Amino acid sequence: MALNLRRRNKMTGEVFVGSLNDIMFFLLLFFLITSTMATPNVLKLLLPNAKTSKPAVKHPITITVTADLQYAVNNQIVAFDQLEPVMLAQLQGQEDPTAILKVDKSIQVQSLVDLLDIGARNKIKMVLATNTIK
Repeated sequence: MALNLRRRNKMTGEVFVGSLNDIMFFLLLFFLITSTMATPNVLKLLLPNAKTSKPAVKHPITITVTADLQYAVNNQIVAFDQLEPVMLAQLQGQEDPTAILKVDKSIQVQSLVDLLDIGARNKIKMVLATNTIK
């Protein structure tokens, strides 16, 4: 005689996910609002724009930084603490002062940020010159 040991009622597991949509919506809203309110310390960059149609005659200076942190303004070697006065003297009288930065790729980012800070403080547009891909 064989015994029938199988269950007659099969149980199935169910998860009700109707309220999860509401929770996800509120979490998304919360993160969107908090991310717009958070303002990290950033360096504002002056981006080019095309407001004027006639090109202005500019005489930019060239600032060079070598791998061993020697600074030069128009090929004249300058100590870092004298860099700002020399730049201002060379750009004196220009309506829209501009400096071209030629920085060695092996220097630390902080050295570049220090140069950009000098430019931002004196309202000098800084253009970073890079190597072209051959």
